[in-house]
Amino acid sequence: MPIFHRVLDRLADFIWTGRKVTLRFTTDYRTACFALPLIKRLLADDEDGETYRCTIAQWTINERPPLHIHRGIISTLHIDGPLQNAGSSYLPLGGLIEAPQVTAHLDPIEANLLDRRVQEAIDRTLHDWIMERSLYDHPRQCREIDRREADREARAVIARWVADHATNPATETMPNAGCQSGACCSDESDDGLCEACRKGPDHD
Repeated sequence: MPIFHRVLDRLADFIWTGRKVTLRFTTDYRTACFALPLIKRLLADDEDGETYRCTIAQWTINERPPLHIHRGIISTLHIDGPLQNAGSSYLPLGGLIEAPQVTAHLDPIEANLLDRRVQEAIDRTLHDWIMERSLYDHPRQCREIDRREADREARAVIARWVADHATNPATETMPNAGCQSGACCSDESDDGLCEACRKGPDHD
């Protein structure tokens, strides 16, 4: 039946492309206060909206809600929730490794151990980056940014990078696109990622 439902979904997408629909949800006040800002971001009809949707595209193909998704260039580690009380600590329900020629489910203990190992690797990599650039010697910056100004500066940096490498683009490694093949927010085929997925959100 999943194949039949997928065909119906694609047919509906084809018929209703470009049309607007009205969505209504009923939930308790506490959940609504948390969910409404997220829903507004997901439904935005712009690059931001596409990026938010692409970031969580894999949520719809996983049976369990993700606690963490660690993405490499060609491999992904999913840590599955909800968290479970394990006496003095909490454990995930399991995990999933997806790598070339490998799909492997993890039990709660394995998922917790590998999750910690990846987190430690992230900490080491960030520390190395900080030391390479002497960031400890710089004043701490505010987390908040002036979106308009910061985006304009970022696009200028990208334009300069493109200009500097236009003569030999094949030698440079482009940033990893956030969505993987088959997990596009537009639900396109493996060779048809949407524009946001090709750009990446960052997209773990």
